[in-house]
Amino acid sequence: MAEIAAPEVLPGIELEEKTRGQKALEPGYLVVCWNDPINTMDFVTHVFQTVFKWKKTKAEFHMLQVHNQGKSVLAREALEKAEHYVHQLQKYSLHATLERE
Repeated sequence: MAEIAAPEVLPGIELEEKTRGQKALEPGYLVVCWNDPINTMDFVTHVFQTVFKWKKTKAEFHMLQVHNQGKSVLAREALEKAEHYVHQLQKYSLHATLERE
């Protein structure tokens, strides 16, 4: 009975480089949250923690940017993920938009 040779596995260097190159070329979309006179600072912090699963210190940092500077860029993602975040923020009645980087 003839033995079956095991397939030779080559390093995936080419695939890794191709994947990294494609990701670098993808356009980025920014998730921006804008200041509004309706939502309290505590509520905005809570929403950021809930939507992005951030720790309180990071959520407070972005909340203060929104409050003091009028807006904060919360994330840079591919289109679908950025749209998802914007919809999640709007679900909590925050003024969030999507911008192409």
